[in-house]
Amino acid sequence: MTRFSHRAALVLCLLVSGTAFGNDHLVSITVPDLSGLAQGGQTIFEANCSSCHGVAGGGTEQGPPLIHIIYEPSHHADFAFVNAIRNGVRAHHWPYGDMAPVEGLTNAGIQAVIAFVREVQVAHGID
Repeated sequence: MTRFSHRAALVLCLLVSGTAFGNDHLVSITVPDLSGLAQGGQTIFEANCSSCHGVAGGGTEQGPPLIHIIYEPSHHADFAFVNAIRNGVRAHHWPYGDMAPVEGLTNAGIQAVIAFVREVQVAHGID
């Protein structure tokens, strides 16, 4: 390939990768009837997580959907959520950038958030 061809190919790849996600990654979420623990987690999630992950975990232009097969328990166990909340996480599945730690959540609050996410996942066939 010529130098021009390499640049054209690179530009095409960047354009495709930048638009490959578009809004296609956003998930329409219906929140099921939740346990008491998950109801508390929903409140905490909405206050601390929804600006990036969507009101019910369906994703936004700032962050990925958590109600997605990538976050099923066999791939991202509950500890992965604890670790991400406590320490932040480097981007590795989505093109959003790194997640910063979430300050001020108690262990009980984190467990409630996880219960919320997991119950919504199960309602959408992710378990």
